[in-house]
Amino acid sequence: MENQTIQKETFDFLKELGQNNNRDWFTEHKDIFKSHEKNVKAFYELLKERMGQHDDIEKLKMFRIYRDVRFSSDKTPYKAHFAGSFSRLGAHLRGGYYLQLKPGETFIATGFWQPNKEDLFRIRKELEMDAAPFRKVINASPFKKIWGSLEGEEVKTAPKGFDKEHPDIDLIKKKQFIFVKNFSDKEVFAPTFLDEVNDSFLAIRPYFDLMSEILTTNLNGESLLR
Repeated sequence: MENQTIQKETFDFLKELGQNNNRDWFTEHKDIFKSHEKNVKAFYELLKERMGQHDDIEKLKMFRIYRDVRFSSDKTPYKAHFAGSFSRLGAHLRGGYYLQLKPGETFIATGFWQPNKEDLFRIRKELEMDAAPFRKVINASPFKKIWGSLEGEEVKTAPKGFDKEHPDIDLIKKKQFIFVKNFSDKEVFAPTFLDEVNDSFLAIRPYFDLMSEILTTNLNGESLLR
């Protein structure tokens, strides 16, 4: 795979697309888009290969450039960015990875974006019972240096059935359990960008290992997998 870096020309194209977000312009420049798309896909494939050295990655999903405008007030037809997600293999490996490439807004994200009702309840019950292991992982210095603080939407006070005065209510009221790391354009174009993204994803593993254990066992520690 030939493309180990993201080219400045790719971001130049995305900036132009953002300024000319219409079908006529895109059709006229579609061959140029296809060339950039091919190179970006090669980058994602290479990243998937690197990630496979430290995790079991089931698949890479590249998101289409075309926007679904049916239920949006924004009717521009194209996304002015590239994005892809990486799924882990098997029911015992929880969590996922995401990379967006956009001028001035490149970031990676990982964690649990939209946990289903059952998973969310299980996480909250674990935190209600004992949040110490969770806090130990997310507050470890090497982890925090790379990923910063836990992010995600939350309820205003407390979820139904949980005590709003619980000492760990700051975690229990979360609806999402995600981490985000931003990159400048200069960092994206650097030859070390791929390694930095891969190393950041590797650093999330203690969090994934803990959450996978929580989500595949009951509160007695018994496996839910068959």
